[in-house]
Amino acid sequence: MHIWVDGDACPKVIKEILYRAVERLQIQMTLVANKKIFVPSSPLIDLIVVAAGADVADREIVERMQAGDLVITADIPLAADVIEKQGHALNPRGTFYSEANVKQHLTMRNFMDELRGSGVITGGPAAFSNSDRTAFANQLDRFLTQQTKQAPSM
Repeated sequence: MHIWVDGDACPKVIKEILYRAVERLQIQMTLVANKKIFVPSSPLIDLIVVAAGADVADREIVERMQAGDLVITADIPLAADVIEKQGHALNPRGTFYSEANVKQHLTMRNFMDELRGSGVITGGPAAFSNSDRTAFANQLDRFLTQQTKQAPSM
């Protein structure tokens, strides 16, 4: 399993949780961003910088990821593509996307975009909170624990 991070929009506190987890469990992780961002010096952590533009980082992640990989993203269309490729997608707020719920999330996202576009709703999502951080850390820990228990031993 490999962890992929949609690096441009991922909150710093979430990246720090991920850095600690990959070092503790010795899992490879790659952040994909359209600008250079800080990543700690580690043989387990890579950064891919892609050209600027809409969905360039998303396409890079989908192209490189494999079934069973974990993708950290708040981008619902990216999460849908990950699910389609049999990957796992976790939102930085601690919500796992699945075949059962990703279409609902896409529908709601599109509906909210329409409302914002028409001026009915002008705000975005709520500010990132400590409870979001905790929810993410708990979901990540549960998922990684489950994956490491399932991994074949050598």
